[in-house]
Amino acid sequence: MLDPQLMIGKISVLERKRESLLKLLEQPDLGTLRIDVNQALEELDDLIDELKRTFTV
Repeated sequence: MLDPQLMIGKISVLERKRESLLKLLEQPDLGTLRIDVNQALEELDDLIDELKRTFTV
């Protein structure tokens, strides 16, 4: 069984890493990678939402 406090800490790490993806989107020369970064953000947001619902953060 996973420790809820450990999972809450991991959620915080994911949220900080999300900020890196947002900064990457600001790059003007991203080209077609923009699609992949957007997809990664969407999936990360879904994961964070699901974790928050599960562990009531």
